[in-house]
Amino acid sequence: MRELGLRDTNGILRQPWVRPRRSSAGLGWHRIFVSTQAERAYRASFDAARTSTVILHLDGPVQVSRGRNRPRTVPAGGLFMHPAGHDLTVELGGSLNTVHVYLADEAFGEKVELAEEVGAVDPLVEQLVLALDGVLRDWEPSAITYVDHLTALLASHLARRRQPTPVVGLTERQLAAVRELIEARIAEPLPLTDLADAAALSVSQFVRQFKASTGDTPHRYLVGLRLRHAQRMLRTSTLPIADIAVRCGFSHQEHLTRVMRSRLGTTPGAVRANGQNVQRGAHSVQADRV
Repeated sequence: MRELGLRDTNGILRQPWVRPRRSSAGLGWHRIFVSTQAERAYRASFDAARTSTVILHLDGPVQVSRGRNRPRTVPAGGLFMHPAGHDLTVELGGSLNTVHVYLADEAFGEKVELAEEVGAVDPLVEQLVLALDGVLRDWEPSAITYVDHLTALLASHLARRRQPTPVVGLTERQLAAVRELIEARIAEPLPLTDLADAAALSVSQFVRQFKASTGDTPHRYLVGLRLRHAQRMLRTSTLPIADIAVRCGFSHQEHLTRVMRSRLGTTPGAVRANGQNVQRGAHSVQADRV
């Protein structure tokens, strides 16, 4: 699957009134394109795109109108949504900072047509879009699994806004196949598409059903498993912490430390020291028995 890029969008981002700051171009994101920019006031028409558009307003309020509709006042945190396959005429009434998200049909796993919305407020969509922008700001290749997770969660939530569906969990066989894949590739970047393939599901279906089965998202589950592997190696081996971090799927030692402190309230050095103390205590007990 090729990377999603500017040519898959509706053309807004190519206009002279847009000043780009960062985007996912060249990062290998296949089902989503994300761009953050400053925009000046404009009115223009654009041909239909093969992607669905979600625009988050980072500031405001500002007036926006679609087609011949009356202008709407959109606050900071407001959304502009436009479905794939539809021409677009839009007028922006003032300067604005935005994050644009373009989703391919493959992100939804099924045919979903977004409603045309101007000024909608959805806290979950806002947080997911801000999280994607945060990944762009601090990009590292190991974050691709997190990007896949955010993409699937965003697509799933947008689809549920249109047509809610009950969630069922994975079968025991599907869950076992996913766990086996994770264990086998614990040190590698693991795209969400590979996990979904192991369960023979679309990505959006997999994310919903995995959460129903485990109570956790695939990304959080994967990070938790990597942390458990790292803790075990810290306690039982003399490998440098930097080597353990890479062997357990973290980008570097600082990445492992940051995640471990956030999740467990401790550090790799402290885990190693505690493990050594336990081993010394066990040896002392054995010596006393002898």
